[in-house]
Amino acid sequence: MNPSTTDRKRSVRDFSRREFLATSGIGLAGIAFTGCTTPPAPPAPIIDIHQHVNYSNRPDDVLLHHQRAMGVTTTILLPAGRAMKNAATHDGDSNGLEAKAFGNEACYQFARAHRKEFLCAANEVPDFEGAAGEIERYLKLGAVMIAEQKFGLECDAPAMQKLYALAQAYNVPVLMHWQFERYNYGFERFNRMLEKYPHVNFIGHAQTWWANVDQNHRDQTVLYPKGPVTPGGLTERYLADYPNMFGDLSAGSGLNALTRDESFTPGFFQRHQDKLMYGSDCNDHAGEGPQCQGAETIAAVRRFAPKHAIERKLLHGNAKRLFRL
Repeated sequence: MNPSTTDRKRSVRDFSRREFLATSGIGLAGIAFTGCTTPPAPPAPIIDIHQHVNYSNRPDDVLLHHQRAMGVTTTILLPAGRAMKNAATHDGDSNGLEAKAFGNEACYQFARAHRKEFLCAANEVPDFEGAAGEIERYLKLGAVMIAEQKFGLECDAPAMQKLYALAQAYNVPVLMHWQFERYNYGFERFNRMLEKYPHVNFIGHAQTWWANVDQNHRDQTVLYPKGPVTPGGLTERYLADYPNMFGDLSAGSGLNALTRDESFTPGFFQRHQDKLMYGSDCNDHAGEGPQCQGAETIAAVRRFAPKHAIERKLLHGNAKRLFRL
């Protein structure tokens, strides 16, 4: 006997209800299984503007691990100039940036092999006859900076100014290692170069740069001063007065400046929040913990930055803007 029309409608209605409950159960189970939570956000990006290939003979695979362990997402590799004996290299004593660092080709090839994480700068001994041509070759291949300029020359020497003009032509920064009576002589008159090359962005780094955040720093032979800092030193004036002067937080000199007087650093970050960039410049193998100066510098930035927005500028935003990344 054929079922009635009413029975058929009731059967369809009952099946539809069972089907809805079953499929709803599957959907709810799926939600329960995934925890109904948003996946954790990836770590905030960090740009490291100062690292080296073969730093103190560190192997390439260890460098790669080191940067990842620190949480760095983009690293700029700074090459040495060629090995040679002249006054600029202290008769060869400071070849390899006095750190056994490799040169342009090694940095370029490493960056090519790890394109998503590494970029390279270009460098050469400034008073080498072919310096400008060597640097220009790698700028044309994509180098993003002339660095690290760490040679025994006057900061306003003709050979140095030739590189500043090249940086201006290619719109790339120049990173200077300032160390009294050792590298880049004449820190106290560098304002002349800042004024002569207003379209070149210069980045200050190393002992003399960081010692002179203190207005009361008098003895320039003291490279790692301790104790209270009086704001307004020459470094601060360069940062405040010249739009084309920036600072690299890297190395023991940078970390020393940030930690020697904890009452100074938050205000320093506040005043120069658009001018400072994170760099590591450390040669350890770990990339984390107190044995890694680069990791300690990241921790210091996070500790002393008066606002999260300033922390992000120092660890990422300023470098992204300056290097057009």
